[in-house]
Amino acid sequence: MTAIEQHYDQPVPTPTSSGVRWRLFGLAALIAVFVALVLAWALDASVVGRWLAVHTGTDDLSGPWYGFWSGFGSDLAELTLIGAVATGVYQIVRKYNCHEPHCWRVGTHPAAGGQFLLCYRHHPDFQGKRPTHEMIERLHQQHLANAAAFHDRLDDIHGHVVGRSQANDTSGTGG
Repeated sequence: MTAIEQHYDQPVPTPTSSGVRWRLFGLAALIAVFVALVLAWALDASVVGRWLAVHTGTDDLSGPWYGFWSGFGSDLAELTLIGAVATGVYQIVRKYNCHEPHCWRVGTHPAAGGQFLLCYRHHPDFQGKRPTHEMIERLHQQHLANAAAFHDRLDDIHGHVVGRSQANDTSGTGG
């Protein structure tokens, strides 16, 4: 069974499972907090508006927008730099994470001749379990056997090619 087949064999979360319930509860809580904040602003707009103006620096201290650009507005460039760094970190993580869709684990095990980096849960040799010492030894022995067979085959081909060229050299000079 391949990693792709395992992915589709896993049970799909149903609306009655506990994980989905907690997500729905969290979403409902966020919506309730947002609605409460909007209602507080609508019911007492002058107090909320004054608090917002003071804390963002837009309450015309020495001139129009001076307080904003001296306080809160000056942080916009810093927020841009933080966003650029966060994007770079995301791209680095994305490069080294498991190539299985929706998996955020770090992919440290090459598969398919190095085309993919997979985590231990999605690597077909590990079958969803952490690699044990015995498994590592077995895979290493398999790798050594495959490498030896490959090199033996190369030696056979080399001997065949060299033998043919030597035969051509001796038959070509003797005629």
